[in-house]
Amino acid sequence: MTNGKLMQRTTPLQWRRLLSLPFVIFFLSVGSVKAQFTLVELNCENLFDSRHDSLKQDTEWLPEGARRWTPDRYWRKLNHIGQEILSCQKERVPDLVALVEVENDSVLHALTRRSLLRNAGYEYLMTQSPDVRGIDVALLYQPFTFRSICFDYLGITPLKDMRPTRDILYVQGETLSGDTLHIFVVHAPSRYGGERQTRPHRLLVANRLVEAISQLPADAKVIIAGDFNDYADSPALRFLESFGLRNITAETQGSHGARGTYRYQGRWQSIDHVFVSPMLLDNVEQTYINDTPFLLEEDTKYGGVKPFRTYNGYRYQRGFSDHLPLVVRFRF
Repeated sequence: MTNGKLMQRTTPLQWRRLLSLPFVIFFLSVGSVKAQFTLVELNCENLFDSRHDSLKQDTEWLPEGARRWTPDRYWRKLNHIGQEILSCQKERVPDLVALVEVENDSVLHALTRRSLLRNAGYEYLMTQSPDVRGIDVALLYQPFTFRSICFDYLGITPLKDMRPTRDILYVQGETLSGDTLHIFVVHAPSRYGGERQTRPHRLLVANRLVEAISQLPADAKVIIAGDFNDYADSPALRFLESFGLRNITAETQGSHGARGTYRYQGRWQSIDHVFVSPMLLDNVEQTYINDTPFLLEEDTKYGGVKPFRTYNGYRYQRGFSDHLPLVVRFRF
């Protein structure tokens, strides 16, 4: 296996071992002082390349497609996502970045090796989902602060009225402090077609998460991050909480006007969330939404500000994303 590439599929939680270089340096400097560890979750708003995948419905994101998605626009988007991640904390780059709405390995390679993130040193893992448009999820990680041990991706068997959706990415790894983390990156089905009609689709994903977590040790340190397409009081998220998982970002806000990660018709909402198991609660130091001013624009219709997105409908406006980054700082 090469970094960023997935092995052949196996049954869920038959772990794929990472063939990486020995991680000798990892433990040389570890002392008793607690270290900060930062996770960022970000929906990238359609981070497609500008080339056609004959197996996917991606023609909208081609130079001749409806959005006129040219290489120039694609590379500007890559650098914008890199700038967005780098702005999440001043001291150093985040240790983990859970990304939603990324198309393929080529996009992740370009993001980590050729964009503004090229000097950040990120490695990555991602899914290869049956989503008809080719949308996937990924995890960027700093190899000097997080050692990936194994990973898997959990498929979702669609219901009768449901089209194929994104797999869940599972990564097990170890921090500098020796803590083992079990990380799940999620992009649940959208509400397109109606919230009530599509509610079972998101409950299906929640059930799949609980099924996977139940196979872990009772004292496992679990992090679930992603776009759930649901609010904190939704049945799917309440279901996760009923199994002891804690939504640590339910009330999280920004410092420049953001009251959620997403704004729809003038109303701030949070459909991006981070859950942790009880064993991690004492390690949570801070949660916040990165609403740095350059990620916002004036909301001329409803007042206030909103995320400065790449497209407003089909009108290209050179922005970043329709979601703002969600940041969690741990202390180990």
